[in-house]
Amino acid sequence: MRDANTAYVVLVCLVAALGGLLFGYDTAVIAGAIGFLQSHFQLDPIMKGWAASCALLGCVLGVSFAGILSDRAGRKKTLLFSACLFLVSAVGTALAGSFAHFVLARILGGVGIGIASMASPMYIAEITPARIRGRMVSVNQFAIISGMLVIYFVNYFIALQGDEAWNAATGWRWMFASGAVPSLLFLALLLGVPESPRWLVEQGLKARARRILSRVGGESFADTELSSIEQIVSREKGMALRLLAPGVKPVLLIGAALAILQQVTGINVFLYYAPEIFKRLGSGVNAALLQTIVVGAVNMLFTIVAIQTVDAVGRKPLMIVGASGMGISLLAMGFAAQLGAVSYWVLAFILSYMACFALSVGPVTWVILSEIFPTGIRGRALSVATFALWAANFFVSQTFPMMDEQPWLVSKFNHSFPFYIYALFCVALVWLVWKKIPETKGRTLEDIEKAW
Repeated sequence: MRDANTAYVVLVCLVAALGGLLFGYDTAVIAGAIGFLQSHFQLDPIMKGWAASCALLGCVLGVSFAGILSDRAGRKKTLLFSACLFLVSAVGTALAGSFAHFVLARILGGVGIGIASMASPMYIAEITPARIRGRMVSVNQFAIISGMLVIYFVNYFIALQGDEAWNAATGWRWMFASGAVPSLLFLALLLGVPESPRWLVEQGLKARARRILSRVGGESFADTELSSIEQIVSREKGMALRLLAPGVKPVLLIGAALAILQQVTGINVFLYYAPEIFKRLGSGVNAALLQTIVVGAVNMLFTIVAIQTVDAVGRKPLMIVGASGMGISLLAMGFAAQLGAVSYWVLAFILSYMACFALSVGPVTWVILSEIFPTGIRGRALSVATFALWAANFFVSQTFPMMDEQPWLVSKFNHSFPFYIYALFCVALVWLVWKKIPETKGRTLEDIEKAW
């Protein structure tokens, strides 16, 4: 029976993880299109940064109300809303007649990304038994990386259909339009998944919650889990938990700091601007897009390793080792760029950085964020942390072209300055995980909450 229960949980989590796939697909589509958008709309460095980061502003808006929406309407309806926004954005960006219309459609898609980035891992964490929760939440990160890799391939094959002039006029539109297909798939499959049993208990719908828990882990599991959830929900109602309550505030600050540091260590520079970096190093358009596919493949490969090890090795060891490796790779990247090293050395350091991120900071950050907050405020608290994450992502994506193309910085550092800054934040991330974050491996969400 356990095999059947596990298969059911995996299928449900895979559907929820499609939100992660669209998160990756919709954010990374800009990597292949940004050069063509710059030509089409005649963008300067600041507007180029805005073209890449405007969706991230939407992400910030999305997560600002996603927590309240998920706590009131439920996790499933929240995910359905995000799927609709993905679809509208895919069509809107493809048909944009002006840069303003393009930005508006991207912001709407960003709202969907922001909602899904918070709701998907939270839903998976709440419906999954503790013994496989780390792997299942990590599957969401795997889906994000899969979405990125898929769109890298799609961008490459669309770019092959014409020359640079065709891509600047039309090709980029097809890149964005392709997102309608996974959006429709996500929307259709979500109709068949259940609501979060923890949310149902909070609404007083214990019979429905028990039926879902029975399918997840069997009758005995359902009895034990339902009793544990009821105790926590009852205790929280008595305490009237608030986000800034004395016992909650430290957890919230730690979660927000972790989310910010995941981004300011520079990951999205390589996910959004990789083709432009490779073109600057001498690669042609097609070669740059192919090298970006290699980056995406390494990201996916090491995310698989993380999924296999996060419940065995634990959260903290993976985070500390991975963040340290990212910092070393960034320093090496900076030195190579400053010395004018040949492009394959820079590619090697980028791949090393990506491997370290995918093994640890990428998936494990989401695992930790989905676990550490109390049930009664999990939606709102995770929304605050994810808001901080997307705000940091927006800041990094907007400022990278400004730093990278600033004449006096280029003359002094030869495009290496941003890498040194991101390396410093890796040091801060190692300290935070080492000193402030508890190990959550193998513990139920209720046990983690009691420990706080």
